[in-house]
Amino acid sequence: MVPLSWYIILSSILFIIGAAGVLLRRNILVVLMSIELILNSVNINLVAFSYFHQDLKGQIFSIFVITIAAAEVAVALGILIALVRNKSAINVDEIQTMKG
Repeated sequence: MVPLSWYIILSSILFIIGAAGVLLRRNILVVLMSIELILNSVNINLVAFSYFHQDLKGQIFSIFVITIAAAEVAVALGILIALVRNKSAINVDEIQTMKG
């Protein structure tokens, strides 16, 4: 059986990689993938603690987080496609306003 501390360490590593990607990278696709890493690290924590406490609330909440992440990706990719078509820019620094 894998101890809870290993799940916490894995989740912490994924969260740090995701946070570094959001803060340091300027490519919008990399920033979106980094946000997904952060959300997945939270899901690992939720499911691990739920399993070790023998309670389904964490796993149910994790399903809601996955659903919200899917909706976030759909909206963000739609915005990204509109930006690339209009401005041909995928760097965060080049995009200043959202008005069309």
